[in-house]
Amino acid sequence: MLAKRYPCYLANQPVSMRQELDVLDKYTGKRATRVALADAAAVRKAIVAAHKARAAMAAFPPDARRDVLEHCVRRFGERFEELAQALCIEAGKPIRDARGEVTRLIDTFRIAAGEATRNAGELLELQISPRTRGYRGMVKRVPIGACSFITPFNFPLNLVAHKVAPAIAAGCPFVLKPADKTPIGALIIAEVLAETDLPKGAFSVLVCSTDDAAALVEDERIALLSFTGGLVGWELKARAGRKKVTLELGGNAACIVDADPGAPLDHVVERLVFGAYYQSGQSCISVQRIYAHADIYDKLRRKLKAAVAKLRMGDPRFDTTFIGPVVNEEAAQRVESWIAAARKGGAKVLAGGPRVRNMLPAALLEKVPRDADLYRKEAFGPVAMIEPFDDFDEALDRVNDSDFGLQAGVFTGNLAHAMRAWDRLEVGGVIVGDVPSFRVDNMPYGGVKHSGQGREGVRYAIEDMTEQRLLVIRG
Repeated sequence: MLAKRYPCYLANQPVSMRQELDVLDKYTGKRATRVALADAAAVRKAIVAAHKARAAMAAFPPDARRDVLEHCVRRFGERFEELAQALCIEAGKPIRDARGEVTRLIDTFRIAAGEATRNAGELLELQISPRTRGYRGMVKRVPIGACSFITPFNFPLNLVAHKVAPAIAAGCPFVLKPADKTPIGALIIAEVLAETDLPKGAFSVLVCSTDDAAALVEDERIALLSFTGGLVGWELKARAGRKKVTLELGGNAACIVDADPGAPLDHVVERLVFGAYYQSGQSCISVQRIYAHADIYDKLRRKLKAAVAKLRMGDPRFDTTFIGPVVNEEAAQRVESWIAAARKGGAKVLAGGPRVRNMLPAALLEKVPRDADLYRKEAFGPVAMIEPFDDFDEALDRVNDSDFGLQAGVFTGNLAHAMRAWDRLEVGGVIVGDVPSFRVDNMPYGGVKHSGQGREGVRYAIEDMTEQRLLVIRG
């Protein structure tokens, strides 16, 4: 299904490089394909091309931007299974989840196509005193300029889409560095973009090393850096100079299950299992901490333990597989060591099993010490912990007892509790009646505290990629 090798894209054109990078099948560990590996000189050329393309992209008409995005929607639909199989291989994502991500890729580009012909301008009433009579004001949004994007391995299609599609809709040229562990999806997206009539230099997609990507962070010709990944994002922000920076840096998401969850407990369990173990927990909003009211704790724990134990681990190509590999053996070893450390500190393992290479069975723990890495940090693997609470406000405090604040889930049938959670939880989004892992691609998405700054979700990303420009007319 995969090509033997893939080029990079420099100023809209496919290019080969002197060096290539092996991309591994995450389940077998064998080489799946090779991609062109760009060097620092290629990155600089891409930045120059994007900077030169600013005027042409700004002048590229909104309906033409919409047409480009709609072309992508059509072509991704035609290449749906190819994209899903590539994702299954390069990311080790179970094929059902891979197809779901392709669907979201298409959704994100479709949303951006709708936004491309909207400009959230404003008519200002300036006649506020005798001095200003006869003046009229208008505000429109204009493209910020060349953008640089750095994306992680866990959603190599849709997290790329959440940067690329808004940039096209906004009229911003860009240079994208996809994750070197999972670059294929981004290169297929670039291949489809190369079929369009975007202005020369409008996009470059370059697989490169972190060192060679330094200019994407530091070059002053870049107006905006958008980074999704780990806490290293704060270091990138410090190096970025005067450019605007948006960051989405992960979390250790919590979910509260109230005494009255507002839904049958079996449904709550089903959603918790999905939220905690979907794509082996490799999601920034994976359910990591579960707080259950003491009145239902024992029953919920029994049901959750039984459901987790039934999850099937194996080859991600099979429709029956729920737990696939994590990205590499090092990541699996880290999660395994956190579980062992929590257990040594007094935690009880309710479900789990031994690691095999980068395959880690779904794990559920209780009585995890609150100073354990498994409690404090982002696990990014198939593991969750559960503990009881007696008072709803106490549960809110425990959710907030974290350096992260991306999203939180609350199962409650009490409207006052739902509103109190929205008021008090220190997160970017509160999901009532579902897990924090819920996301729709047009909603504002981002976090507070160590989880980052700025918001994605197509319209909200466009706001970051544009600036307000005022016009005043004296009549």
